[in-house]
Amino acid sequence: MARPTPRARTLSQHFLADRATAERVARLAVPDRRRPPLLLEVGAGDGALTEPLARRSRELHAYEIDPRLVPALRARFARTPHVHVVAGDSLTARPPRTPFSVAGNVPFSRTADIVDWCLGAPGLTDATLVTQLEYARKRTGDYGRWSLLTILTWPGHEWRLVGRVGRHRFRPAPRVDAGILRVARRRTPLLTGAAARRTWADLVELGFSGVGGSLHASLRRAHPRRRVDAAFRAARLDPGVLVGEVAPERWLRLHEELTA
Repeated sequence: MARPTPRARTLSQHFLADRATAERVARLAVPDRRRPPLLLEVGAGDGALTEPLARRSRELHAYEIDPRLVPALRARFARTPHVHVVAGDSLTARPPRTPFSVAGNVPFSRTADIVDWCLGAPGLTDATLVTQLEYARKRTGDYGRWSLLTILTWPGHEWRLVGRVGRHRFRPAPRVDAGILRVARRRTPLLTGAAARRTWADLVELGFSGVGGSLHASLRRAHPRRRVDAAFRAARLDPGVLVGEVAPERWLRLHEELTA
């Protein structure tokens, strides 16, 4: 494997140095018998993950932002015609119009931007990303708390922490372990219609606003207290619950009760 370049270090990229881990990530990204028509790899690096992804894909576009890594990548996959090494930043690419998947060992410093790009791509079916473990745990409720972004997107996307990767399986080793985050677009959204999506966003953003000092108090700014009390009872929530402790299913019940 190629040695990490100074530019790669400034991008906070840590290359997978363990073949078994790369195979594991590839299996999670592309399960057996389900080859996506198009797979985009974010941050191909030295190709450690690109190789097992190539065996599981029909067409693979491997993006690498560091120009010094691109020639070796292209040479490595020169005889693999369905692999296209793309020199440049994947975040500047226009999302494909046809269904596609995303996979990658992403630079920790760019994780949020990459996730936002994925969520904003209408054709995305799923993304399997190696991220900082703390990020993956926060987004998937693994700490027993849920983030605003996760709740906002929950009706259309499922978030799961599907694995962990020890820090010493990377080169150079980061300071913390990594998590394997999987974000999948639901085939059937939990809420349908523009009106329902709008009232969902309004409810969740109000709840996370912190106005009033509690979720119960925040929601009372837009709904009568008796309705908020009834919604909390239906969702089996204590009025003193912290907003981050409310699981997505409880939010769905709150929305059902308060928009009935």
